[in-house]
Amino acid sequence: MPTPVSGTSGATPEPINPHLQRHFRFHVPHVHLASAFGNDWFALKAEAFARFFGTPFFLVAQTIVVAVWISLNVVGVFKFDLYPFILLNLVLSTIAALQAPVIMMSQNRQAEKDRMHATQDYEINLMAEIEIRDLHDKMDSLRFKQWHELWHIQKRQIELLEHLCAKGENPELKTPQPAPYVPPEL
Repeated sequence: MPTPVSGTSGATPEPINPHLQRHFRFHVPHVHLASAFGNDWFALKAEAFARFFGTPFFLVAQTIVVAVWISLNVVGVFKFDLYPFILLNLVLSTIAALQAPVIMMSQNRQAEKDRMHATQDYEINLMAEIEIRDLHDKMDSLRFKQWHELWHIQKRQIELLEHLCAKGENPELKTPQPAPYVPPEL
């Protein structure tokens, strides 16, 4: 199980108390996952840039810019890019060429995070299964102890009933008193 670190990815790991690690196993961070772009200023800006591409604001803004571009050139207000819109194609191709690697790096990082989360979920489920198995074993042990004690109590009751029946059939007969009940050792 990974040990959490404080600060950036260059920090040295600080071990967790094993007693606390058992209780806080759900909160161990994925410290080995760094940003796909690094942890510097550029990395933070590039990741924010990649997140921005999927927003509705970006899609609506890009659609508006393309619609205005085409309408200004078709109506004839400005004639900087006529009908085949070669300049518009160049601009959109450049945007796509810049977006693709950033989005792919972001998707790769997310896939790695998903794999780590799946691994952590598997480990948590495995620990839960082991704890449930331990609880079943404890319950079986308690049930066995109860059955064992009940068997001894029933055995003692049969002895007492036999003694009472023998005394009831022949009251003059001196029968020794049954031994006092001693709980069984488990």
